[in-house]
Amino acid sequence: MIKFGYTILYVSDVSKSIVFYERAFGFERKFITPENDYGELLTGETTISFVSKKLANSNLKNGFIESSQSDKPFGIQLALVADNVETIIDKALEFGAILTEKPIQKPWGQTVGYIRDIDGFLLEICTPVI
Repeated sequence: MIKFGYTILYVSDVSKSIVFYERAFGFERKFITPENDYGELLTGETTISFVSKKLANSNLKNGFIESSQSDKPFGIQLALVADNVETIIDKALEFGAILTEKPIQKPWGQTVGYIRDIDGFLLEICTPVI
C-alpha cells in the first residue's frame, strides 16, 4: 500500500510560516519541534509540513533551489479548497501573502485565484470542482 502523506515546504522560519498558515487559513498546528526546525499543520486529509532550510540542507548534500517572494514561483502549487475564494485571499494578503492572479471563474464553474505565501510558495485558492 502507498498513499500521499504530506508536503514539506523548506522555509526560513518554521514557527513564522506555521503562524502565517494558522492566521491566514485557520489551519491548526499539530506540532513544532523544540529546535524550531520542523513542524506540521492539520489541514484535513493531507498534512502540510515545514522544515528549516538549515535542516533541509543537512538532508540534501547538494542543496536545493530556495523559494522566495522575489523570484518566479516553482512549477508546483498547493491547492487550498474553499467556498469563498475572494475572502480567503483577502485574509491571506493581510498576513503577508502576495496576490499573483485575481480569482476568475473557469469554464467548468470553478473559481480559482493564486497567491504566494510569505516564503514565496505558490498557492491556488479555489472552490471545489463542480
